[in-house]
Amino acid sequence: MERADEEQLGRALRAAQDGDEESFRMLYRDVQPRLIRFAGTLVGADAEDVTSEAWLQIARDLPSFRGDLDGFRGWTATITRHRALDHLRRRSRRPGSDLPVEELLTMAADADTEVDALDGIATRNALSLIAELPRDQAEAVMLRVVVGLDAKSAGKVLGKRAGAVRTASYRGLRRLAERLSASGTEGQAGETADAGGEDGGDGRADGARNEPGEAAPGGVPLAQSDKTGGPGAEGVS
Repeated sequence: MERADEEQLGRALRAAQDGDEESFRMLYRDVQPRLIRFAGTLVGADAEDVTSEAWLQIARDLPSFRGDLDGFRGWTATITRHRALDHLRRRSRRPGSDLPVEELLTMAADADTEVDALDGIATRNALSLIAELPRDQAEAVMLRVVVGLDAKSAGKVLGKRAGAVRTASYRGLRRLAERLSASGTEGQAGETADAGGEDGGDGRADGARNEPGEAAPGGVPLAQSDKTGGPGAEGVS
């Protein structure tokens, strides 16, 4: 079915270039959700305004476009990115979060990195986390995963080599997987604390103290270093 849909969209692309409005609407329904998520990593709530500007140019220049369906998706992503960057320049606003991001820790190869990240990528929380990645990583992840481009096509959009896009995408997915995992762990810890009752759930009276190195409620040693990547984060992976 997916292959048939792709073939149908390919025919719609050619028909839209000849002026068929229904075919153009079909292409819009396929591409717009991807573009609005991509733009959202750059301009946040202004993504709809940016994609509206992009579609004006797409509609205007479509008859002169040369390429297949994958090329069309890459071309629309390029236009959307240019309009997003124009928007940022007009607003004098930086994309993503202004919070500092810790350096990526040295990591062993992990075959499940993309799987872990993609399991939650469709959620609003995951898209918000992607927007907080360094921009090169956020764009690479969105182009590869959401827009559906291969590394070469994504590289054309970003003006980078395919290898650089793969690296940025991998690092972004790795960071995203870690943050999604940390978010899940925090949620479980909160549930454990709520269920503990007045004595903290460990049988101690109120005011009782844990000794350094002793397990606190939830089983986390109090002497354990934090996970923020700051001082004392040795051994965190």
